[in-house]
Amino acid sequence: MMMSWLDDLTFNADGLIPAIAQDHATGQILMMAWQNAESLRLTVETGTAVYFSRSRGKIWHKGESSGHTQIVHEIRTDCDRDVIVLIITQIGGVACHTGRTSCFFEKLDVASLDWVAVDKVIKDPSEIYGDAVKVDAPHTLIKLDNSKVIGELDRILDERKTADKDSSYVSSLYHKGLNKILEKVGEETTEAIISAKELQLVRATGDNDEHAKADVVYEVADMWFHSLVALHQLGLSGDDVLTELARRFGLSGIDEKNARTPKG
Repeated sequence: MMMSWLDDLTFNADGLIPAIAQDHATGQILMMAWQNAESLRLTVETGTAVYFSRSRGKIWHKGESSGHTQIVHEIRTDCDRDVIVLIITQIGGVACHTGRTSCFFEKLDVASLDWVAVDKVIKDPSEIYGDAVKVDAPHTLIKLDNSKVIGELDRILDERKTADKDSSYVSSLYHKGLNKILEKVGEETTEAIISAKELQLVRATGDNDEHAKADVVYEVADMWFHSLVALHQLGLSGDDVLTELARRFGLSGIDEKNARTPKG
């Protein structure tokens, strides 16, 4: 038997209800998808957006393949209780599979009566999905213990050296060479710096900083990831960096710096 709050909603003949995702900080409409009773229940339980895919006929957790999960702050319904609005923080700032902030990126040009794309692509879709892990089992989220993440990334990045460059984003970077990889490291580092400054600005104005904090974490993750790709291109690994960091435990930062052999 469904919970009473679910019984109060009006689902269509297929047991679905339209769900609109709205940005918690800006109020921007980001996307529309469908939910059934089970995906709504999971949304409440997990605090993240869970939808129902009509094309695949199963529940899907937003971000399960892209990493662009949605943190749910509020769940609202309309006066007829036949539409849901999820007030969310979009991790990574990308809700649309085209790599844009919002799925509603086309505007009608009333002069030409043509639909025109007016929002820029934030992230190339090949970067988002090229090496994404596909989750086929419903209700399943890939969750690694934090202590195992670097080791798993090392393993995957090694595997990508022999993958098809046309189907793997990382393999395509390896194929383009070190200069291209370092260019990406530089780009992601710049984006991390910009997001950090934006967070500082948001906090200075007293606005809600949840979205800005999520952006900093996302951009730093991108910076770390591409740095790992560079290490593997050079025959090194994330584990080598962890070993060096472990060596520094118990050392004064000043003493460690003074003990370094001068370059040149």
